[in-house]
Amino acid sequence: MHDDDYMNDAQLEFFRRRLLQMRQEVLQREMDVKERLHEREVFADPADRATAEEEHWLDLRLRERESLLLRKIDDALRRIEAKEYGYCEKTGDPIGIPRLLARPTATVCVDVKGQDERVEAQYRDR
Repeated sequence: MHDDDYMNDAQLEFFRRRLLQMRQEVLQREMDVKERLHEREVFADPADRATAEEEHWLDLRLRERESLLLRKIDDALRRIEAKEYGYCEKTGDPIGIPRLLARPTATVCVDVKGQDERVEAQYRDR
């Protein structure tokens, strides 16, 4: 692809629609989790109560992750409006269509992400 064709209006619109669809799906899942969290059942059996508490904890964790994803989607939509979408925040290089198709909220190119993950792994192992 020629550099001038990268992140043209048609591509930006494609990713905008994809992100809006993702946002709607996240909001729907979040509503489902909220409904489950508000359901209060009393269990006489300790095993049933433990299972319910584990499911409650998992729902809270899911809600936290969905909230983070929602912020990333909103940030990506802002970058589209500013015509900054699709470019690495650290290097300014194109992130690439294949990476954006796999992860529309990506903010760095695959090389930078690989470096970040290697550094993270080194510090995590200590």
